[in-house]
Amino acid sequence: MLFDISRSELADCFGEDRLATLPAGAFPPVIADTEGARLLQTVGVPTGTLRLRALEEDCGRLPLVKDVVHAETLEDAPDGAGDWPVIGWLLDAHLALASTPGSGSGAVYAFDLDEEGARELHADVSSLVQVTFRFQRLLEEFTFSHDGGEEAGYERLEREVERIREETSSIDPFPFQDDETIWSVVGEEIAAGQRFRAGSPGARSLFG
Repeated sequence: MLFDISRSELADCFGEDRLATLPAGAFPPVIADTEGARLLQTVGVPTGTLRLRALEEDCGRLPLVKDVVHAETLEDAPDGAGDWPVIGWLLDAHLALASTPGSGSGAVYAFDLDEEGARELHADVSSLVQVTFRFQRLLEEFTFSHDGGEEAGYERLEREVERIREETSSIDPFPFQDDETIWSVVGEEIAAGQRFRAGSPGARSLFG
């Protein structure tokens, strides 16, 4: 795993009721015992920006990529990508856990419905959890100081977003590989003062 992150670390920040996980039976047998699948079963992700996928009612498993994206989207994907489980949803993209030989703990791919394309978004699941955790924590804890003025607050927020980008990219280059990745877009939205939950310190200081 690229990043060392524990459930207790997430729970201390968000509380147990804000953590989402996936059951072991949700994954195809070929991937159920991989490090990536186990991380989603035991540690999970904070709810908010990233949403984990609901299970299929008839079988209690995650849907496969070929069941939720158009065939032309798969043309840009690695061989066998159609049989990968869809683990979540971020912006306009389905997130799938790779289950091909050599994928190690499981790379995460984004299948963008608007662009009808596929690209690697994370080298492994720990990177997905780490970026989700850090952005969600920023949204939970950041506040605009009235003393320094709103402009100074936005500059400070932008620096925090940039710090997450740089520190992540030093370990995993995929999430912020360019300005077009979905995490880059999310980062821009956060830096612009969007995505703060009603009642959070950031929202209260912005909107009263």
